Amino acid sequence: MTKRKSYEELRSARWFAPDDLRGFGHRSRAMQMGYDHADWQGKPIIAILNTWSDIGNCHSHFKNRVEEVKRGVLQAGGFPLEIPCISVAENFVKPTTMLYRNLLAIEAEEQLRCHPVDGAVLMGGCDKTTPGLLMGAFSAGLPCIYLPAGPMLRGNWKGKTLGSGSDAWKYWDERRAGNITDVQWMEIEGGIARSAGTCMVMGTAATMMGIAEALGMTLPGASSIPAVDANHQRMATQCGRRIVDMVWEDLTPNRIVTGPSCRNAAIVAMALAALGEVCAVGQPLEVEDRELALSGPHEGQVVQGVPSAPVQTGPRLDHDAIDVLEADQPVRRRLRAHVPQTEGVDDRRTNQSGIGDQGKADVGETVGEVLGCRRSGRKRQSFWDVSLNVARTRL
Repeated sequence: MTKRKSYEELRSARWFAPDDLRGFGHRSRAMQMGYDHADWQGKPIIAILNTWSDIGNCHSHFKNRVEEVKRGVLQAGGFPLEIPCISVAENFVKPTTMLYRNLLAIEAEEQLRCHPVDGAVLMGGCDKTTPGLLMGAFSAGLPCIYLPAGPMLRGNWKGKTLGSGSDAWKYWDERRAGNITDVQWMEIEGGIARSAGTCMVMGTAATMMGIAEALGMTLPGASSIPAVDANHQRMATQCGRRIVDMVWEDLTPNRIVTGPSCRNAAIVAMALAALGEVCAVGQPLEVEDRELALSGPHEGQVVQGVPSAPVQTGPRLDHDAIDVLEADQPVRRRLRAHVPQTEGVDDRRTNQSGIGDQGKADVGETVGEVLGCRRSGRKRQSFWDVSLNVARTRL
């Protein structure tokens, strides 16, 4: 049984518990904002690092979603504090968001280090926000859970499915060739990105969110719940509840992100043909059996026989990734053979919507067991099951 921390062992207690002049200053300034002793006393303080901004298109729902996270924290007996971070909006930041990924990592780390917080919910999803937030939080070393933004709705134009990114290039060429009119081009412009959320194709955002789940840093099934689905709201609340327990359990990233969990993420990414920006081309990628040389503590090790999967990266194509998965059960079985049993932030049973089944926990279940498992004749919704359907999200 995991030993639970006492209130006196919490990091935030260093700020608020001492009966001295410094403690007086912290408490009085918190009361200046309308808080009272009952808000923080005996409770873990949870930072919610929110990458929302008015120009953050992929995260435009985070302004509301943060309230659901706060609700979950309060339900579990914690004290939530929203702390803003740079949004790094992929479409608008020039010359490239890659210049600001590490800035976000630095900001996330320092926000967690310098404030009186015990754990964190990391709200991201757009391409560089996932690695930026996770790298910063890993360095800070506090218990944390990642809340993926989720994909937007599939694009639509005159009954045709549009894939963000991939079909922009296609129809731009059609316009240049004179095959569509300026009016039709404007119709496509208004239909290709129909809601909040990240690109719905298997591009960089989907890849990074999926890898975060494979690492064990999200709730099972969280990486591909559509951004505007009500299940995403419930997942956000569940993240708030879970992080409070993680603080009491002292479940820090170094207990989750280990050599085997990184190996999980690398193998799953390879099996999905998760090639980041290359995926935006929107062409079917034939992924052959391959070898992966691992670095770090596994340097020199080679993983062989990672399963083949012809992955469609744009929803406009004849088959998308989930079709390939469901038609190729040997791929699923072969993947599980390569995935070790590692710990994640939560071990909850999930239903078809990717959300916990009445909050029941499957004690001792691991990330490796989540991949492709079956219970009670019902498909388990996990990274392997849900991250692949980013390309076909339809509401």
